[in-house]
Amino acid sequence: MKEFVMDNAQKILEVVTPVLVLCGTLLAGLLLRRAIFARLIRWTQKTSSKIDDIIIGAIRGPFVIWFLMLGIYFALAISAVPQNVVHIISKIILVLGIISVTFVLSNIASKFITVYSNRIESALPVTTLTQNFSRIIVFGIGILIILNSLGISIAPILATLGVGGLAVALALQDTLSNLFAGFYTIASKQVRVGDYVKLESGEEGYVIDINWRNTKIKMLPNNVVLVPNSKLTQSIITNYYLPDKEMAVLINVGVHYDSDLKKVEKVTCEVAKEVMKEVAGGVPGFDPFIRYHTFADFSINFTVILRAKEYVDQYLIKHEFVKRLHSRYAKEGIIIPYPIRAINYSQEKAA
Repeated sequence: MKEFVMDNAQKILEVVTPVLVLCGTLLAGLLLRRAIFARLIRWTQKTSSKIDDIIIGAIRGPFVIWFLMLGIYFALAISAVPQNVVHIISKIILVLGIISVTFVLSNIASKFITVYSNRIESALPVTTLTQNFSRIIVFGIGILIILNSLGISIAPILATLGVGGLAVALALQDTLSNLFAGFYTIASKQVRVGDYVKLESGEEGYVIDINWRNTKIKMLPNNVVLVPNSKLTQSIITNYYLPDKEMAVLINVGVHYDSDLKKVEKVTCEVAKEVMKEVAGGVPGFDPFIRYHTFADFSINFTVILRAKEYVDQYLIKHEFVKRLHSRYAKEGIIIPYPIRAINYSQEKAA
């Protein structure tokens, strides 16, 4: 009877001990996460750099999961589970651990690109293509590490990928041309995310993303145009944000032949200066001017040159300028003539 009790106690102990080890390891992970990360977060709040925030934010989530995997490993090591089963489960835990670390590193790399690009203008712009490319590199390295940890030789796989890659490249010429065209577009910075562009086919709008296949352009009517990257690099494009966002706004006006042109110039420039200072999107420091250029059929025509901070600001500037100029001309007695058509009555009677 005593031996029976001892055997049962031994079996219970063999089951309970691994469970206690697992729970203890998990509890230690939770306590360490609470103690360590609380101090680290307070420390990051005192620093101006965002790099430490990115690293701590990426590690904080899977930290407890890593301790859970470690607890399972310790529990199996002291349990009565057969060694071959322990070996298999240990390999699975190792693979899962590498995968979780790979996910963490890919997130860190993607966010690093975002921060680095925002702080340094010479860096590559942040697009879906650049972020996904960084993730692909990290995941590729992670897969190679997993294969190596499982005892699978990497060299034959790399050789096979080299031969297979040639066949894939021939089969996916269009896809690869779009991919490399996307990289060229990003690296050249001739078209960047956020730029306002106009294609030779007539579509125009803001570039919202450049991915592995196409470039997304959001038009002013709130529609999205998808342009294949290879077509974009071959197209004639007007980029209204290069070399900078500010642009001239030209407005054509005509006045009566009997007008005092010096007075017209003075009044028009005064109205234009008011618009530059008071209308959103105008450049307050810019001094507007006019240029007479045509003796037209019924008016003397000239062009008013104003300036907008960016492309879409021109619409409000033109709107306000036309309203204010029309009102000011009416007060000053400056006439904007109607179109005039002369009729030769003698010729009409002869006909």
